[in-house]
Amino acid sequence: MALRNIVLEGDEILNKRAREVTVINDRILITLDDMLETMRENNGLGIAAPQVGILRRMFIVEVDDQLIEIINPEIVETRGEQQVEEGCLSVPGLVGTVERPEYVKMTGLNRKGEKIEIEGTGLLAVALSHEYDHLEGILFTQKATEIRDAFVEEDIEE
Repeated sequence: MALRNIVLEGDEILNKRAREVTVINDRILITLDDMLETMRENNGLGIAAPQVGILRRMFIVEVDDQLIEIINPEIVETRGEQQVEEGCLSVPGLVGTVERPEYVKMTGLNRKGEKIEIEGTGLLAVALSHEYDHLEGILFTQKATEIRDAFVEEDIEE
């Protein structure tokens, strides 16, 4: 495994729709392994292939010790909504409030090429939706309200 450079906002790859993975080969598997190491090194909850410069439809999410790798994901169902504060490895230093579904169901492939179905609520639904947006060329800043500096502490009333 190797650390990859994270592509930052302003790079046009982040605004393009990622292409389907047609063959799961060693190159794809190494990329997934590298993405996991890069995500963990940068304290992320998820990372999509375009964030490491690979315009392919795959991402990783790790929430509550549940690791999900999904290739060619498709959202098949969403329900509800929640307002959440999000950040992004490709937009360091900023957070914003984004409306996301409370529940998400996705289908796709695992690293063995087997069809999988993932369901998530709460934070997992947020992470799945956020990473899926990366595959569509959408950054959270395009959906967010109240974008602000992540490192400014708000005044606390005593």
